[in-house]
Amino acid sequence: YDPDNPVPSLGGNDCCGAPFPAGPRDQRPVESRHDVLVYSSGILKEPLAIAGPVKMKLYASTDGRDTDFMIKLVDVYPDGAAYNIAEGILRARFHEGLDRIRLLEPNRVYEFEIDMRGTANVFQPGHRILVDVTSSNFPQYDRNPNTGEDLGASGTVRVARQTVFHSSAAKSHIVLPVVNLP
Repeated sequence: YDPDNPVPSLGGNDCCGAPFPAGPRDQRPVESRHDVLVYSSGILKEPLAIAGPVKMKLYASTDGRDTDFMIKLVDVYPDGAAYNIAEGILRARFHEGLDRIRLLEPNRVYEFEIDMRGTANVFQPGHRILVDVTSSNFPQYDRNPNTGEDLGASGTVRVARQTVFHSSAAKSHIVLPVVNLP
């Protein structure tokens, strides 16, 4: 993640005013970047309904003392259009809570829980479910300089190398509130 070249905001929960309107937007332009990791399900054969809070359990490390992890849940249509339906971000220094700043030990694997707020959606047959993982969403969220310095006090930025884990010991996964359709 390079703070001098952050992933641009493209729709979302709260974004940002013109020219960055909130709401669902096709995510393909940002998903094609080298700094966005995209996980995809297979093509759904049956509808899958979700309603409620969405969370990401992310096992990751960084070579810095602080960074951000940004997650998007995306509904991909049969024509390839990829619409964001939930998102969340965690500034890693707050991984133990907003009242406890804890800088990271570089290259140590942490379990991060990222709240993606609530949503409701029916993923239709023929659709796929994507999870995007990156470290920025600017200007919706301020860039993290990756230095570990006090917020707003850093005059410099550094490129951070992130690693996401999905082994049997460190299973990164999204928690979806699946509901039964009548």
